[in-house]
Order: sequence, then C-alpha cells, then structure tokens
Amino acid sequence: MSESALSETLPVIDLDVFLSQPTQSIRVQEECNKAADALITYGALLVHDSRVSEEDNDAFLDLIEDYFAQPVEDLKKDERPEIHYQVGVTLENTEKPKCAVDEPCLDIIANLDPVERPLDISGHHPDPKCRFFWKMGTPPPYETEYPALNAPNVVPQAPRISEKWESTMEKWGHSMKNAVENIAEMTAIGLGLPREFIKDAGKYGPHLLGPTASDLVKYGQKDTILAGFHTDLNCLTIHGRSRYPGLNIWARNTGKRILVRFPPTGRYLLVQAGKQFEHLTGGLIKAGFHEVVVNEATLQTVERRKETHSDRPNIRISSTFFWHLSSDYELVPIPKLSERANAFNLSQTVDQRTVYERMKVGQQVQNELKHIALMA
Repeated sequence: MSESALSETLPVIDLDVFLSQPTQSIRVQEECNKAADALITYGALLVHDSRVSEEDNDAFLDLIEDYFAQPVEDLKKDERPEIHYQVGVTLENTEKPKCAVDEPCLDIIANLDPVERPLDISGHHPDPKCRFFWKMGTPPPYETEYPALNAPNVVPQAPRISEKWESTMEKWGHSMKNAVENIAEMTAIGLGLPREFIKDAGKYGPHLLGPTASDLVKYGQKDTILAGFHTDLNCLTIHGRSRYPGLNIWARNTGKRILVRFPPTGRYLLVQAGKQFEHLTGGLIKAGFHEVVVNEATLQTVERRKETHSDRPNIRISSTFFWHLSSDYELVPIPKLSERANAFNLSQTVDQRTVYERMKVGQQVQNELKHIALMA
C-alpha cells in the first residue's frame, strides 16, 4: 500500500525528517504542525520511522504467540492481581470495556450514525483478550506515591520463553518508546510548547509494553468483540503491525469508523492519543476511541495463515506500547490549550464539556482502572 493510500485515512508523519534536519527548519516545523493537527483532528496518526526493524517486530510477535499458546495454568503463574495487573499477565474475561456503563461514552455511541457505531458492548461482558504488561520506564529517583503502578517486572518461567524474553521485549519496546517520545516532541512543537515539555512530563512514567492476545480458534467467529469500544488511559499509545486485521478507530472530526490498515511491509507505526493527553490539553486533543473485532479481513487472514504458517499458533497479537506521564506528575490542563479547546468545541453545549480536575497522574490511572474492573 502506498503512503498516499495510507494518508487517505490517517496522516502519515515522517520521523526521518524530524531526526535528520534542524528543529527550526521549515520542513520540520511543517511536520510537527501536521502531527499536532492529526491528533487534534483524528486522535491518531501513522508514523514512518526508518529505525523500526521488521525482524524485531516478527521476533516479538513469535515470542508472544508462543507465550500465550502455553496452558492456562502456566500463564496464571504470571498474574499479579494484587497490584491491579500492572505487570505480568491479565487473562481473558478479566478487563471490562469502560464504555459499556459510562454515560458520556454511551452518548458518543448514540450520536454516531448507526452504520458507524461499534459492535454492541451493552452487555458489559469482559473482553476475551489476554494481555502481558512489561514495564519499560525509568524508576523515579524519589519515593513515588503510587508504588503499585511502578512495580518490578515479571519474567515467564518456561525456559524456552524466559531465555529470550527480556532481550526481545526490551529490543522491540525501545523501538516503540523512541518513536513515541519523538512524536511527543513533535506534537509539543506543533502545539506551541517547548520541545521537551511532554517528554519530560513522562520521564519517569510507568511505560508499558503491553501486547494483547486473542485466541482465534476459541474466539474466531465473525463480529466477535476482542476489545470493546474504549479509549486508552495513558498519554500516547503506539502500535506495531499485527498479523491479523481487526482494529477500528473513530475520527473525532467526522465520527467515521476507520479500519486501520498497515502496509504488508514497511517501517510504519500507529499512534493514538490517550486520556492523559486529553487532560493535559484540556480536551483540545481527545483520547481516540477504538475497538478490536473479528471481521471479514481477520477471517481471510486466518485461512491464509493456516496454509502458509500451519505450525504457528492461531493467536492475534497486538504489538502495543502504552506511554505514560510520570505517576507523581501534577495533571492540569495547559491554559492556552484549554482556550483553544474551548474555541474548537464551541458547537458543544456547556454541560457536554468535560471538566478536567487537577490531580496526580497516578490518581487518574487508579480512577480509570476501577472503571475497567482491574482495581476495586
């Protein structure tokens, strides 16, 4: 798929330009403005980054497929419910989509054109997906108020997995972390903030490499919801290419559902805004809604991989990294961005506008975890 075909749905931001030219250059400034505008308009963008390795992504996906192909009793050894599943494994039917019972979110769904709505999550059933969280943050040089959000990593026990686990997770995780922090810098410049403003706010964030796994033997029927309609609670989420399609996102400006398509090859990543970014900008940038479902393209890929990769587990892995602001960072909207947000949202009535209260990032995360049933 050509870049022009990709950009018909989401803007493509070229990190190579940002990394190879002076910040003050017209080309870099244009690319930074494009990044900020994309997040304001769509809540998402595509990134081209020549540093990203296809081989690293493949090695990562292979490892995570092998991990989740293990018996459930082995997986359960890696659960850490006492710290709200913030490291280690979360098994299927644990996490609930917040939107199923969240009134503002239900209003958003109701206001979409019926043909653009997500698959129905009103039953509030937990998602059939599994997940593994691998912490990629720098421990803060101070005592954090939120130790459960900054817990040490869990390494799986099976020898054939554990021996290559840390090196594979760290290698792919750093590729995604580098790219998303560059996008944070570019977006800051595009918003008229100092280049390091957002990146510094996340310097000690509990960043998570969080691959999600869906068993397509067990949950491979068309229109199965693998991850119900939701937004991410962190600042920025970055995805590598999955082997199976099924991710839909919603553009803020149009209410249109966009089926995310990556080219079959190429150094592309998808970035989405999360709730922390929304809070920081006073709603100028909105957290992007998305879902993962089994659609016709998913089923076609399943059949094709049965022929071409018959020895591999039939598991959909999302290659996902959640970039957080630091847990102890004071989360408060930036005044000049709040003013822009109010102008951008003039068509809304006052009672539809979200109030972004001052709070620590760790408190915001805990509030969100309660909504999705990962914290009492």
